[in-house]
Amino acid sequence: LFAAVRALQPAATARVIYLTPQGTPFNQACAEALSLESHLILICGRYKGIDERVRVKLVTDEISIGDYVLSGGEIPALVLVDAIGRVLPRALGNYESAQEDSFSQGLLDCPHYTRPAEFEGMKVPDILLSGHHDNITHWQHEQSLKRTAERRPDLLSNVELSAEDVAYLSSLKKSDVTSHA
Repeated sequence: LFAAVRALQPAATARVIYLTPQGTPFNQACAEALSLESHLILICGRYKGIDERVRVKLVTDEISIGDYVLSGGEIPALVLVDAIGRVLPRALGNYESAQEDSFSQGLLDCPHYTRPAEFEGMKVPDILLSGHHDNITHWQHEQSLKRTAERRPDLLSNVELSAEDVAYLSSLKKSDVTSHA
């Protein structure tokens, strides 16, 4: 492993990342930060990991993709490559779409719908068919807030919420209480 990393002739600023369940949890903010780096080297352990001397001498960062163990670091490396690549300019057809993905704004993404407008009795919400872009954007934001509150309320503590957001979330809690009464 030493020879392989040295053969790359990494710049002094290269980040040598070891994928391990013992590492810092990987998230969108980490992907965005790593996308700014000019050189990344990913080290994938197998079964029990890597020799401790490699970790001590070469590794600059240890990253985990979750609280579970896989057979090796290859799948976590793919996760990093994909998540980092998505935030690079020109990686997606529309760069702004990456800014609207789940976690980019600290919230989960809103529901998405495609054609037809009705399928097996399920309709696309009327607001999305209205053509009123400001109302659609407002609806999408509220849906992101709602989905985050329902599925990942822990994320809300890391988001700067407007007074309107707080009022909307409070109304959700009130309607939930009255619907269960």
